[in-house]
Parts: sequence; structure tokens; C-alpha cells
Amino acid sequence: MCDKLTIAETVDATGLTCPLPLLKAKQGLKSLRSGECLKVLATDPGSERDFEVFANLSGNSLVQLEKIGDTFTYVLQKI
Repeated sequence: MCDKLTIAETVDATGLTCPLPLLKAKQGLKSLRSGECLKVLATDPGSERDFEVFANLSGNSLVQLEKIGDTFTYVLQKI
């Protein structure tokens, strides 16, 4: 499981609407090695469902989904 010491990259997708947060996450994952984690910040309410579905379909692990105020924080671990 990822913690803040193992986050390899952070993507700030705040203010972007669907599908941009997920597209930016996919781009970020491309540069990571297997087992590394990507943290994504987003404000689009639809991103919650998008990230859950993406993780299930891609095989990458959604190891964190947190909402504080209007900001969602996702941590994906690359397979």
C-alpha cells in the first residue's frame, strides 16, 4: 500500500471537468513503474465514479479515495 513517502507523482486536476481528471491520471500513470503510486487531486464530483470504474477496468489499485471539502484525493497504484 502507498503512503506519502511512496507517492511517485502528484497530478493537480482541480478545476477540471470530466474527462480531464481521469485523462491526466492516465498520463501520470504512464511515467510510473509497477508498484509506484500516483496522487490525483480533483474537484469534479463525477470523478469519484470515474476513478473507481477506471481502477476496476485497468487493474490498477485505487488505494485511497478521500474527500475534504470540495476536493477529492485519489491515490492509484500502478500494476
